[in-house]
Amino acid sequence: MAGLYIHIPFCGRRCAYCDFYSTTSPERVAAFLEAAKREMTTKRSFFERSPLSTLPPSAFPAPPLCGDVRASVGEPFNFQLSTIYIGGGTPSLLRPEQLRGLLDHAVTLWDCTPLREVTLEANPEDLTNDYLARLCKADSSPSVRNDRAGEPVRNNKTSGLVLCHPEGSEATRDLPLTFNRLSIGVQSFDDGLLRLMNRRHNAARAREAVRAAQRAGFDNISIDLIYGIPGMTDAQWERSLDEATALGVQHISAYHLTIEPGTAFGRQGLREVTDQTSERQFARLREKLGEAGFEHYEISNFAQPGRRAVHNSAYWTGEPYLGVGPSAHSFDGDRRREWVVADLERYISAPAYEGETLTDREIANERVMTGLRTAEGIDLLELRIMNYELRIAVERFLRDGLLVRENGRVAIPPERWLLADHIIGMLFRVD
Repeated sequence: MAGLYIHIPFCGRRCAYCDFYSTTSPERVAAFLEAAKREMTTKRSFFERSPLSTLPPSAFPAPPLCGDVRASVGEPFNFQLSTIYIGGGTPSLLRPEQLRGLLDHAVTLWDCTPLREVTLEANPEDLTNDYLARLCKADSSPSVRNDRAGEPVRNNKTSGLVLCHPEGSEATRDLPLTFNRLSIGVQSFDDGLLRLMNRRHNAARAREAVRAAQRAGFDNISIDLIYGIPGMTDAQWERSLDEATALGVQHISAYHLTIEPGTAFGRQGLREVTDQTSERQFARLREKLGEAGFEHYEISNFAQPGRRAVHNSAYWTGEPYLGVGPSAHSFDGDRRREWVVADLERYISAPAYEGETLTDREIANERVMTGLRTAEGIDLLELRIMNYELRIAVERFLRDGLLVRENGRVAIPPERWLLADHIIGMLFRVD
């Protein structure tokens, strides 16, 4: 199975720290949506190049979504999707009907029966009661099943739900999937820091957005936070963590700010915080979220039991995924990567692609890099492909406590994850 990522390159304003590809000109939304659907159709056979997944279903605790969601396109499906993720940019700038149209098109191209997670990235200022009601609204004739209880429920709730026809019937193009997960870009609960980062919302709006989503029926909500912000005090960070855990969300992604040259922060000459500040805020992050019952399962990601991000986890385990939209990346699950040139006008007229075929050395290095970002680490058998010098480095890191060994795997202890780049770099093959 595989994941589908759709990049929405539109933003209401550009955040001071962001270097993702986006535009603040919304007049090309309609043309972009048509281009995205054309690209999805053109790339329908992308996954045929992918080897069968070797990851067992037990790798992800989330249960599969329900239903037999098939399109009446007159030909068999060529691959199964397990996740869909719409990110950006700011996808919530689009109308819910436009977003559902993208999901609806995916149903006509791939087998969506095994879908387990359908995520929408959203900004707090967009998640009004009306927007959420429209996001959840679907045709009233079919019903959905609650995948935990197996019982019919109304389709205005999104607790582990996907829109599907009753048993034995066929879905058609006018019956879209529903989103069952939201990723909300909160970043901070401090109004001063939000203004510094040029965010459009304030702390009160962020709190209300989460609560409104919960009232609408979403019970799989992730929020983003940023630490290492220049000028942010430990007390401000502590308050943001307290606010986040008090909201009862299921997942938190916490990213250390990196100041890139092409961003507003970079042009302003802001400097990143000291290593001591980074270590102190990272330690407090782990402590506070651990006390609140979150599992630290990847450098930047924390989840309540059973609520790991299924789509993003595929990036760290080598699963195939297709990226749609300008700047989106794809991987065939073997050794081929390609990406769309980051140019909206070119994308609308005729998308251009670049790519690479990974060598054995690059595949090995990438497996080390992605695997050691996670709590599970990597299998010792994978390290046996390394040369003598690198095996010696592994043994040294084990002695120094920078790696731990358990059940035939090696991993970076989570409290040492801020050193991950150094450790991983020392384990790269250079032959």
